[in-house]
Amino acid sequence: MARRLASISVDLDSLPHYCRIHGLPESLLDARARGLVYTTAVPRFMELLASVGVPGTFFAIGEDVAADAGAARVLRSSHEAGVEVASHSFSHDYALTRRPLESIREDLRRADEVLEAATGVRPVGFRAPGYTLNAALYAAMVERGYRYGSSTFPAAPYYTAKAAVMGALALLGSPSRAVLDSPRVLLAPRTPYRPEPARPYSRGRGAVLELPMTVTPRVRFPFIGTFATTLPMPAVRALYRACLGDSFFNFELHAVDVLGAEDGIPPELVRQQRDLRVPVAHKLERLRTLFGWLKSDYDVVTLRDAASHLAVNGQGSPLS
Repeated sequence: MARRLASISVDLDSLPHYCRIHGLPESLLDARARGLVYTTAVPRFMELLASVGVPGTFFAIGEDVAADAGAARVLRSSHEAGVEVASHSFSHDYALTRRPLESIREDLRRADEVLEAATGVRPVGFRAPGYTLNAALYAAMVERGYRYGSSTFPAAPYYTAKAAVMGALALLGSPSRAVLDSPRVLLAPRTPYRPEPARPYSRGRGAVLELPMTVTPRVRFPFIGTFATTLPMPAVRALYRACLGDSFFNFELHAVDVLGAEDGIPPELVRQQRDLRVPVAHKLERLRTLFGWLKSDYDVVTLRDAASHLAVNGQGSPLS
């Protein structure tokens, strides 16, 4: 019988990136707030993973790690404790896919160098800023020799909400620096696949396996940390059960999923990033429960190990 796999991954986006999303000045953040991801969020995630007895994958931003020796030390400790450290690009530029190929190559190369210096191991996985893929970025991923990518997010409700928020911010004169992906992502496979290099949201024979974030069948509602920690528990349970038919469950979170207003985050950002209003204790207890569900129903592995298993088993056709 085929192994049912699940992975838990965390994007370590620091708070300045949320200011950019919401059109807020980064000057709102002092040095302590800028460092909250590595001083506070990562230790909380490490405790969560250890308490449930499951591994995880951290997607780190090269620029953040290069600027903070403390962040590099935390990443090394996480790696030594069994967490996979993967690349979330160097600059986390939401418009990375709008750059020329050579600029994309340089960004990915710099991220790999910084993360390898921090952990002693070159990353084998990549997640695009803002989940946005195109042919040039996929080509750069192939050239870098990544074993897998995990950027495809075929979630119609998320796409619609993002478009609405970006439009509202533009009308208010505080445009977001986020980028709205091609609507082709809405028809992308929702289970692991090998992309067509020229059209990475379509199935093909690409060298880098793609591991999409989990969304429900049909409606394609995302099962990610933001909703898992904020929706009523009956709704979360129903969404989880809707995804149980999949042989691979890719649960994606962000560092802010274990941060809150009580961590001293500026109120201007808390007003815009509403999940920061949820008490940290509630978030931690909810995630501990959800990690336990995954451990009960799946073999929880890092994304690196999931990609290796799927590749060995000839992944390239739908899992469900």
